[in-house]
Amino acid sequence: MRIGLLTEGGYPYVSGDARLWCDRLVRGLDQHEFDIYALSRSRRQEDEGWVALPPQVSRVRTAPLWTAEDDGIVLGRRARRRFAEHYGELAAALCAGAGPSGGAAIEGASTAGSSVEGPSAEGSSATEADRFGSALYGLAELARDEGGLGGALRSETAVRALERACRTPGAPQAAREARVPDLLAVARHLERALRPLSLDWYEDDGLGSVDLCHATSGGPGALPGLLARHFSGAPLLVTEYGVQLRTHHLSAAEAAPSVRALLAAFHGRLAAEIYARAALVTPGNAHARRWQERCGADRDKIRTVYPGMDATRFAEVGESPECADPDTLAWVGRVEPTKDLISLLHAFAEIRKEEPKTRLRIIGVPAGSEGVAYLGHCKALAAQLFPDEADGLHAVGDNPVSFEEIGGPDIPSPAEAYASGAVTVLSSVVEGFPISLVEAMFCARATVSTDVGAVVEVIGGTGLVVPPRNPRALAEACVALLRDPERRARLGAAARARALELFTVEQNIAAFHGIYLEIVSRHPVRRVVLDDATGEPLPFAVPAEAHVPGRWTGPGARVVARGGPGWAAGPPVRANTPLPATEGAR
Repeated sequence: MRIGLLTEGGYPYVSGDARLWCDRLVRGLDQHEFDIYALSRSRRQEDEGWVALPPQVSRVRTAPLWTAEDDGIVLGRRARRRFAEHYGELAAALCAGAGPSGGAAIEGASTAGSSVEGPSAEGSSATEADRFGSALYGLAELARDEGGLGGALRSETAVRALERACRTPGAPQAAREARVPDLLAVARHLERALRPLSLDWYEDDGLGSVDLCHATSGGPGALPGLLARHFSGAPLLVTEYGVQLRTHHLSAAEAAPSVRALLAAFHGRLAAEIYARAALVTPGNAHARRWQERCGADRDKIRTVYPGMDATRFAEVGESPECADPDTLAWVGRVEPTKDLISLLHAFAEIRKEEPKTRLRIIGVPAGSEGVAYLGHCKALAAQLFPDEADGLHAVGDNPVSFEEIGGPDIPSPAEAYASGAVTVLSSVVEGFPISLVEAMFCARATVSTDVGAVVEVIGGTGLVVPPRNPRALAEACVALLRDPERRARLGAAARARALELFTVEQNIAAFHGIYLEIVSRHPVRRVVLDDATGEPLPFAVPAEAHVPGRWTGPGARVVARGGPGWAAGPPVRANTPLPATEGAR
């Protein structure tokens, strides 16, 4: 079958989200044909180029989300009237009170900052959901008719429509307090999020020709799949390993209250629309699944598929789990405030009182400028807590706390990082799917983790879990494992067995192969085979696996494309004839 793979800020670019997962998926499902539709997030990402693509990728089309180019399209009077009507309805749906992100519930979630750990939105009414969807598809149809809406989305008309909606009686208090700078900020964000409306990806030579759209994230990244479903009936599969709505809440914590409330409403309505129209939704863990259900996803359409990770890199350490120093704790990951290394250092001070020989190795690189500042703060705290030992001048082993990076002479690989400690510690206050924890499990390491995100689900009883921001509990759990090597060995062996069963690349690929077939089996084939003699459709003539060498149909058959509710115009195509490549095809 032909899969339209939709990405935002990731594959096929060298740097980006879910790049490695998408590449493994495409390479593992080489019996299918993939068309990639990628939204990029920065010029730097585009300049870094693409990864080497396998032969089953037949086409790549890209569009930037980071820049707004003038498309030169000027709407006529009738088109401007249509735009004002649909955009006004969209804005009114955002100000209609409590929904998947409107009103006080979501406003509170967006102010919670990094402490947000679970769903906080109630489901919206069907009326407001239909209102938002009708407005969104009305804008999409206008963009298709006129060639794009870039200028209109940046126009004064859009700002005035937002202002009218915010001043409507019954609008939330935060929306009513919006001032002109707030409205301009919201309009800019909506213009960026709605840029996929203006793309030329939805014709029969684009997403209109695929059997299935697979969006590798929610939010604006799934919007092309939503439009392909609207225009041509292509079924949509949405995979979220990090819930986009939750990410928005965390990133919008510093915005003005009115901006935060309106944008939360938009992203909540969009998420609800995507979940409602998707054929299936595949969260990466139960934590993400709870968010999706609270935002309107039908639990009967949800299939949890854990991320697939390469276990071979950790096989040698996992099969020989002895550690170099049984008195060492290891922390591995990106250095940033959400990892709460401050609590870990305070916990380690308590551990040293009970087990004076214990050492702590913090192994990781800082994430951006904020991470660099946080790392400096952690080093200063370590020097303060251990003044006689941690002056920053000693070699590893001369002081109880060391700050290191993977790639050095002592830690050449991630596997060596986990092998350097008898116990692996995770101290985060915010965590989605804990990749470092799974890597430690592959290495047969006993773990002590904080109860955040999907940690309990991943561990499954093979490690110790303590409350976040509780240094005393963290210290007690670490001391318990340091004093009991037999228990460490049992937990480590159980953790490795669990990781190999649930979190490998192979199980991930097998799960999506089955899901693809399940979705296609429930939706009509959109390339219809006609009998040459009668002109009637031949039922079951194009099976789900028709994109393989050879002929599946008889000599007297031909194929036409179905581009919408009715039969597409144009001459028929011979059975198994490849679709013509478009500009940007590879």
